[in-house]
Amino acid sequence: MGIHEECGVFGVLSAKKERVAEIVYYGLYALQHRGQESCGIVVNDDGVFFSHKDLGLVSEVFSKDTLSRLPEGIMAVGHVRYGTTGGTTRNNCQPIEVNHQKGKMALAHNGNLSNALELRDKLELSGAIFHTTSDTETIAYMITRERLITPSIEDAVSNTMKLLEGAYSLVLMSSTKMIAARDPYGFRPLCYGKMTDGTYVVASESCALSAVGAEFIRDILPGEILVFHENHVKSKKEHCGKQKQKTCIFEYIYFARPDSVIDGISVHESRIKAGERLAEIDPVDADIVIGVPDSGLDAALGYAKKSGIPYGTGLIKNKYIGRTFISPGQNERLDKVKIKLSPVKSVIAGKKVILIDDSIVRGTTSRRIVKLLRDAGAKKIHMRISAPPFLHPCYYGTDIDSEENLIACHHSLEEIAEIIGVDSLGYLRVDKLGELIGREGYCAACFHGEYPTKIPIDLRKDRFERKLSERAR
Repeated sequence: MGIHEECGVFGVLSAKKERVAEIVYYGLYALQHRGQESCGIVVNDDGVFFSHKDLGLVSEVFSKDTLSRLPEGIMAVGHVRYGTTGGTTRNNCQPIEVNHQKGKMALAHNGNLSNALELRDKLELSGAIFHTTSDTETIAYMITRERLITPSIEDAVSNTMKLLEGAYSLVLMSSTKMIAARDPYGFRPLCYGKMTDGTYVVASESCALSAVGAEFIRDILPGEILVFHENHVKSKKEHCGKQKQKTCIFEYIYFARPDSVIDGISVHESRIKAGERLAEIDPVDADIVIGVPDSGLDAALGYAKKSGIPYGTGLIKNKYIGRTFISPGQNERLDKVKIKLSPVKSVIAGKKVILIDDSIVRGTTSRRIVKLLRDAGAKKIHMRISAPPFLHPCYYGTDIDSEENLIACHHSLEEIAEIIGVDSLGYLRVDKLGELIGREGYCAACFHGEYPTKIPIDLRKDRFERKLSERAR
């Protein structure tokens, strides 16, 4: 609770003209956990683009009337956003649309470029004018520039990929084609499938394919470009194998939905294994194991299974509250954690509890959850975290842009336990991360500080939106 990931992307190429916006709507609904700040859909109706984008959840932005105003078409792309670069404004809503001499383009992006500032500076000095503060527009501008001097949109994407550094899983739509591309490290997931009528679907996670009735075909390879055109798929692999795969390990620990499969590995099973490893390396005497909803539940099951300590439902999440609900603000009488979570007193009271969560960032939320359990009568609380401590910033699509607010950077294990109010605290060890997915080839730089790309110069999320007085610093 407290870590956010940038966004989710979704694209459709239909076998016939139909209400493709509705397919994208359901796909985005399944990807809502990846971004809850804004969303958008762009429909291609015979080369003419129609779009709707706004701040809010999918269900808030797209009413039945709104969807009905989007026309039928054979292609559409969609996006849900949590911004790790750029503020929460309508201008930064995606997909980003571009009109140029050789046609139109709509681009949806998941990830974060580590050289975005450098690329943007060069583009602006050459005369480029930007309308947003997200690094997605930088990608769109570069693809457009390449498209003007290359014979196809896929060649333009390939040429652009030579200059991009960092994380990007892209779905883009031209007047006649849909393109999916994944960066050579494969930081963020991307896959595609096919519906029974021949419609192709591209999504950040396989759970979104299932939501629209598409059969999963495979994950898009790191560095691969897939071209969907006239019901055919062409793969371009000139960027494949140039880097060692570095899929974000936190996709398995927290970001992805548990029913998704990423690069052939079940997210649910990975979380079960995390709990099992915790039970092996950090056992403790207790009466019950509970998890913090939602991503702590599977790890709690794994801990209970391995330790033999019974699993229980000790915390109930209010399923009608998303991350965007109105916070209580300065009213100290109200606690948003209490609004989101409720303890089951009959399960907790008088018990020695093992509490499993996916992470501790600043410690504020953990402290409030622990207090809920104390107030419910927990005799002892032993907290176990299914990830190592956050010690370093992430540059690839997670909103950890500074060590300043990371509690593990400034306090020992014992001090953190005292701050959040638990009787004991344990984290998963860094050397156990590979066991969660059964292989090497993952990025864990936020835990150990070993980055696969060069570190960007300016790390702040709002680096394109600073006041004049701040820019000179």
